[in-house]
Order: sequence, then C-alpha cells, then structure tokens
Amino acid sequence: MVVEPEHASVNGRNGPVRPARSHPSPHDVADELRTRIRTGVLRPGQRMPTQARLADEFGVERGAVRQALRILQSERLLTNVSKGAPATVAPHPGAIGAPAGPGAPPQPTMVALTPRIVDAFAVPHVRIDALCLTAVSLTLAMGEPLRRIHSGELKPAKIDVRVLLPSRDIELAFPAPVDASATGWLQRRWLAHRNAQGQVLRHNLLTLRETHGIDVDVSFRALPFTPPVKLYLLNGAEALLAYYTVQRREQEIDHEQLEMYDAEGTRSVLFAFEQGAGPRDSAFVEQSLRWFNALWETISSELLLTS
Repeated sequence: MVVEPEHASVNGRNGPVRPARSHPSPHDVADELRTRIRTGVLRPGQRMPTQARLADEFGVERGAVRQALRILQSERLLTNVSKGAPATVAPHPGAIGAPAGPGAPPQPTMVALTPRIVDAFAVPHVRIDALCLTAVSLTLAMGEPLRRIHSGELKPAKIDVRVLLPSRDIELAFPAPVDASATGWLQRRWLAHRNAQGQVLRHNLLTLRETHGIDVDVSFRALPFTPPVKLYLLNGAEALLAYYTVQRREQEIDHEQLEMYDAEGTRSVLFAFEQGAGPRDSAFVEQSLRWFNALWETISSELLLTS
C-alpha cells in the first residue's frame, strides 16, 4: 500500500496528472505496462518507449525495466526484448482481448479494473463508488477513460465519484511495521500517499468541467477502520471486490530495510458481480451498494486531503 507506485502516462501530454513516484518494483512496472497494452494505449505492433525513457518515467534503474519487459515477453505480450532496441508489442497478444467482466476468470486489479471503468464511462451519467486504502488503483484506472474523453471517444454528461478511505486519526492495521516503534513514521508516509492519490484523482476529474463542460462531483469521506477489502461500484449495476491479503515482508524504504505487514492492492484479484447476471450476482451488487451507502451516511466523516 504505502509503497505502491503512481505512474505517468507514456506520452506525457494531455493526460492525467500523476504524483511523485516511490521506487516501484519490476512487477509494478510490468503491471502498468500490461494495463497499457490491454487497454490499447500501447497497440499491437507498436514499438515501446526506450528502456532509458521508461526508467526515467518510473524512477527506477534500467535493470528493473528490463526485468519488467521480460515478464511481459514471457506472457507473449512483447517481442524483441533486449538491451538494445526498444521492445515491440506483440502483433497478436492473445490474452489482452479476453473479457474482464462477470463470467470471466478473476484477474489482478490492475488488469481487470481499467476495462470495467472504461465501460462504465459509456453512459451519460457515470457513478463510481470506491472503498480502498489509498485509491492508487482507481487513479490509474481512471487514466484511460479520461484519455478517451480528451480524444472525443467518450462523452459523458455527468460524473459522480465517491471515495471512502481510512481516516488519518486511526492506527492502521496495515501497512504497519513489525516493530511498533516505527508506526508513526510509516503511518505518515501512508497518509502522504493517500492524500497525493486523492488530490490527483480529484484534479483530473474536476478538470473535465473546464475542458469539456462535464458536470463533475468528487467526494471523499474517512472511515474509522482499515478496510480488509477494496470495493468498486460502477453505475449501481456492477460490484468489483478484491481482498487485501496481508503479508509480512521486508522492503528497502529511504535506504533502510523495514519489516512490515502490508498488502499489494494493485495485484489483488478482482471478482466481478453484475446486476442481471443471476440472483446471487444481483443480490451481491444490491447489498454492496447498501453497505457502501450505510458507511457513507453513518460512521464515516469529512476527509480533508491535507497532511
């Protein structure tokens, strides 16, 4: 959570703003590039940016970029991965056209969420509710529909987004250090990460008022607990759920090794449920929306995205 990356767009122009990065891993880089391939930002047969450019974009060493590219090559999404010329998106990247909605096999959040968010933006009134730890996955997934709005492919008239995040006033269950003496430092780092993600998400959406005349409302409220799951509700008709699976791990942060309890939200497997897909799916969507509204209207409180 506290160490998940926030990536910039490939072209760096007319795209959503991104906050500063915090040394993503090769798997994090691969996750983001896989999403760009899957959503068509990087097209079949297109040459990738150079490894030097990707290293600069993600704030990592070239070795980490090469590892990420090799991961995608092993998945047959890239070809011509070497130390020299830029890699190429595979001409027929078989898995990237697979369905991501209800009925499809569950996939990691950063693979499954973006296409569902894009589909949600196809209606005149877009309504997205999210309960999560930092909103990093939501902010990244919003990048593609925002790009399509700027290119004229999508034209919603109204967008309402509600986000529930943990309060700054609680002691988080995770991310948390194994050594309790570091709790305050790690929580401050998480808080800065939470605020940065929320500010970018809000800015990118509210900008649509000026650029496209879209009626946009973005609201945040604070939860008095650490959510054990992440939940996305799309237009009141679809619910996407993923578990935060907590693990004990060691990571280098600011040149120091820290043992912590943490969960990797971008790679959490996302389960999709849709109204009309059967009694169980419909009931799950209805109860998820009821649960979200109850939290929003009762025990949550005003959230200010400041330090």
